[in-house]
Amino acid sequence: MSDLGTRLRAAGRRLTPQRQQVLDAVAVRGHATPEQIVETVSAGGAAPMALSTVYRSLEALQELGLVSHTHVDHRVPSYHLTSHATHVHVVCRSCGAVQEAPTSVADDLVARLDEQLGFDADVTHAAIHGLCRTCRKQP
Repeated sequence: MSDLGTRLRAAGRRLTPQRQQVLDAVAVRGHATPEQIVETVSAGGAAPMALSTVYRSLEALQELGLVSHTHVDHRVPSYHLTSHATHVHVVCRSCGAVQEAPTSVADDLVARLDEQLGFDADVTHAAIHGLCRTCRKQP
């Protein structure tokens, strides 16, 4: 990411302190909603950042392929660095726990979708909902 400023300028944008703070916050958290990014930036001693600034920064960073998002539930998306997009999110409908599984767990599904529908699935943005081990054991 050392060439971030160059990439932004090539896309007609510039590296603002806010964009750098948003990118740093996503890197620190691993996965973060825009609200969590605001919290992380503020916790680092920086001036409070408006949620609209976070969304605009995320949009610019996403257009450059530096961040991506996943909808782990029906609320706001969770953002992560694209280099971290090597897993499928597994979300418990009961307790809300979110776990990560390697994308290889979906290899058979991806192959079947390609074979039967000619569809090239990208599971790096996938969230699969169900019940975690603990909640399955509860009566």
